[in-house]
Amino acid sequence: MATLAAFEGYGIEIEYAIVDRDSLDVLSIADRLLETAAGEPTNTLEHGAIGWSNELSLHVIELKTNGPAATLDGLDALFAAELARIDRILAPLGGRVMPGAMHPWMDPHTEQRLWPHEQNEIYRAYDRIFGCRGHGWANLQSMHINLPFANDDEFVRLHTAIRTALPLLPALAASSPYVDGRASGMMDTRLEFYRRNQARVPEIAGRVIPDFVGSIDEYHECILAPMYRAIAPLDGDGVLGEEWLNSRGAIARFDRDAIEIRVLDAQESPLADLAVARAVIALVRDLYEERHASFARQAALSTDVLADCFEACIRDAERTVVAAADYRRALDLESRPGDAASAWRSLLEGHGELPPALHGGPLARRLREAGGTNPTRAGLGAVYRELCAALDANAVFAPRRG
Repeated sequence: MATLAAFEGYGIEIEYAIVDRDSLDVLSIADRLLETAAGEPTNTLEHGAIGWSNELSLHVIELKTNGPAATLDGLDALFAAELARIDRILAPLGGRVMPGAMHPWMDPHTEQRLWPHEQNEIYRAYDRIFGCRGHGWANLQSMHINLPFANDDEFVRLHTAIRTALPLLPALAASSPYVDGRASGMMDTRLEFYRRNQARVPEIAGRVIPDFVGSIDEYHECILAPMYRAIAPLDGDGVLGEEWLNSRGAIARFDRDAIEIRVLDAQESPLADLAVARAVIALVRDLYEERHASFARQAALSTDVLADCFEACIRDAERTVVAAADYRRALDLESRPGDAASAWRSLLEGHGELPPALHGGPLARRLREAGGTNPTRAGLGAVYRELCAALDANAVFAPRRG
């Protein structure tokens, strides 16, 4: 495959929970889904432009573009068509897919089932070292965006632009306000669990925001090598010593010459996911092309400043006050209102229609307004049935009021 230059292609991956069609409890049958669709046991399936694959948890299925797509146009319809196909297969099994970044009442300690088939040695190693029965492993669904680079210079500029954008992404994409049947107090509970789930080996995720690097060699030396050294005493079989072990919010995938953005919660439908993807890519490209601030100013941003803003957005999403002066200068926001929603509106000026999160708030805000801070199980179930209806219609979640 020919190497793509920056922004010449886009890879999109979206994860979904498989749930019981009536109760919406998690249903661990991803292997049966894949086997039924393929006609034989498998962990991957290609169907035209979209592929299916397993994940660590047996109740999760991932859909992704089969290689880089030349454009985002029409991708939401392709994802929606595959979801309809999945629904037809799951229906006789008593299942369906449910969108969003976390199951709102799953008990991971009793309901988690690890993928038991191909490549399960990787999952067993993770489970042995970190224990995969908490929410930070068992109950996470995200969207990943893969952006290509053609050479060392493109890698450094793209990595720097993504690193600069990362703190604001939860303000747009947060969709996980509930855990264990109640409001967590955070808009992006998935990321709060995610950033702590490998604390035993802090070199793997750092503060989620990656440090600035000035070359591919420096990335290997400063990010990957310490991580490999740290995991080696715990990973006697050497199963995890690969670049995908890196759990920062954006990771280099040198196996496909791309950088993968990993901090985006899955939304209510492919329509909403692709709207988020467009906004994120627009911001990253503007930063890459130095439309807001010079490369030097972006490169000078400290990891701690970026991580502090990121963690604030995990908690408060679009209502976060973006306070750090250096960061506001790097985004050309010095004369703009201070909250993250206003920052996004300013940054997306000239980029067409704003994503749904900048109208009714991110999905997490809409879910919590619909379900409240102390919901009953029945009430929460009703909200998530509405969420499933939005997925089925490939539409934006707009809950009924009152």
